[in-house]
Amino acid sequence: MGEPGIVIVGSGFAGICMAVNLKQAGHHDFVVLEKAAELGGTWRDNTYPGCACDVPSHMYSYSFELNPGWSRMFSPQEEIQAYLRACAAKYGITPHIRYGKHVVSMEYDDAARSWTVTTEDGDTLRPKAVVSAIGALHIPKFPEIAGREAFAGPAFHSAEWDHSADLTGKRVAVVGTGASAVQFVPQLARTARHVTVFQRTAPWLHPKPDFAFSPAARRLLRLPGAARTLRAGIYWALETRALGFAVDPCLMKAHERLALRHLRAQVPDPELRRALTPDYLIGCKRILVSSDYYPALTRPNVSLVTDAITEIREHSLVAGAEHQADAIVYGTGFKVTDALTEQRIVGRDGLKLQEAWRDGIEAYLGVTTSGFPNLFFLLGPNTGLGHNSVVFMIESQARYVVECLRLLSRTRARAVDVRPEAQREFNDRLRARLDPWSGTQAAATPGTWTSTG
Repeated sequence: MGEPGIVIVGSGFAGICMAVNLKQAGHHDFVVLEKAAELGGTWRDNTYPGCACDVPSHMYSYSFELNPGWSRMFSPQEEIQAYLRACAAKYGITPHIRYGKHVVSMEYDDAARSWTVTTEDGDTLRPKAVVSAIGALHIPKFPEIAGREAFAGPAFHSAEWDHSADLTGKRVAVVGTGASAVQFVPQLARTARHVTVFQRTAPWLHPKPDFAFSPAARRLLRLPGAARTLRAGIYWALETRALGFAVDPCLMKAHERLALRHLRAQVPDPELRRALTPDYLIGCKRILVSSDYYPALTRPNVSLVTDAITEIREHSLVAGAEHQADAIVYGTGFKVTDALTEQRIVGRDGLKLQEAWRDGIEAYLGVTTSGFPNLFFLLGPNTGLGHNSVVFMIESQARYVVECLRLLSRTRARAVDVRPEAQREFNDRLRARLDPWSGTQAAATPGTWTSTG
């Protein structure tokens, strides 16, 4: 078997989507390098109790592979993982995946106009193009708290759930109140002796309109156009929040009122309700969805602590007072910005990615970075979104990568790189739009690309 023309790193939603798009565009000389023994990315790794999608399933799926058989409006982790396996099999991606291949280095060869991709086990590949599809939610982040290593009981991150640790009847400390915590805290509260939730910042919470699809509803969704119509309705319903994010923050008032009504309805205790009321504009952090998190916090065996944790001891956490604990679960998110910078990526003239991003992480359209020809990032800088499905973003980016590859084929060039001035102008426009005091929006700039023969 010869050298692959394209290497995709990662086999989650992004990697599988990219592979399908390559096949549909006539590219079959590619491999997918996966560090684990199974595909699925974050939906393989996260197996905590209650793990489920927080975007409606008919939107959190590929537009080219609608699934009328979702069991619920918000499907559980196992079902999403099964969906990804089925997609890889149906579109012939499985034979392209090489498991147990952890990429440790990617280096561009200026003379050969190709990349050298090295894996942890010493294998080396020399493709013409590389697509990084590793995502941003795979490096667990732990808080820097004095004494964290001294804790004597089970202590683990929600993305690395220790299923061998039986937490039934135990005193469990939960650090963090993000998207994962609002799912597993209600599950822990049902069986633990006591759950102490340590909150740094109160999240904005909307009710979760989750329900099971009946067999009749699933049959109905199999009718021609039915699943796509539902998907379109969900898309536009979610897209309304983008107006508040991108046009005028005042448009978020309706979402704020919904969140506050939800809080008042589910938390009768005024003191607890005050502690759970966010002190920042809704939308500045991810809006979470849950209909059982607030009720869990009102249970007699659950307490909320808003004091900062200053120390972790062998059997307790110190936050104002000392709180005894038999186990700790960290729901403290991921090292999003470190996902790429921790890799060894070297571009033209020996330029390291860390050097290219020393003044700030940036990429043209979030997909390409100047000085790194034929290297494409899926879910790269500034491509995450807080109001709709990230799978929609992945599909858009994958199509863009295919267009770049078509440009190479059409011009018979060997490499394509984004011009530094085009990247700079794009990111200047992006920052201007993020500035609430700036209303300037520039048109797209011609002459974005430079290609070399």
